[in-house]
Amino acid sequence: MASKRILVLISGNGSNLQALIDATASHRIPNAKIIHVISNRKDAYGLHRAEKAGISTSYHNLLKYKKQYGDQSVDNIRAIYDRDLAEMVLKNTPDLVVCAGFMHILTDTFLEPLQEAGIPIINLHPALPGQFSGVDAISRAYQAFQRQEVTKTGIMIHYVISEIDMGQPILVKEVELKLGESLEALEQRIHVLEWQAIVDGTKIALARSQ
Repeated sequence: MASKRILVLISGNGSNLQALIDATASHRIPNAKIIHVISNRKDAYGLHRAEKAGISTSYHNLLKYKKQYGDQSVDNIRAIYDRDLAEMVLKNTPDLVVCAGFMHILTDTFLEPLQEAGIPIINLHPALPGQFSGVDAISRAYQAFQRQEVTKTGIMIHYVISEIDMGQPILVKEVELKLGESLEALEQRIHVLEWQAIVDGTKIALARSQ
């Protein structure tokens, strides 16, 4: 049986990517390999992690498009960028795309070609379904806890749709919020849980795509 092909989108340090690299190497994600990593930031340390593991990489940045198509609207520029990103992904023929800290909102010009090709896209978001969508989710949950509005937060792996962080959840882990805990300590506690969640969510998504 041919190995399932995973393509990973990143923007930063790549600790969740590293969790996937380790899990595929140790076969905790069975019969799968990461075939390519794309970053929208040139200095993303995740690119170094991928190269060290012998995984090919690409850099695809929005800034070039803003310069090239500066006379067009921001929405049009993003649509062109996402169209080209979809082409890059499709050329690598993945079975699954994993957004692992990819700080870019994907539009329909990316999502629709992959949907037509039958390639699912999943994302890790550090919040419970329907709570704290978008950026700074951990900080926003922490502040809400200080105001006694919530008692817990969480992590979810979900399918990516055009609405930000609103796709169908694949896996959800609750995280209790603790009195006296600093934001930095909460962030670290969640990051450790993310490394397992992204592995488990990827395994589930691959099994469903068979």
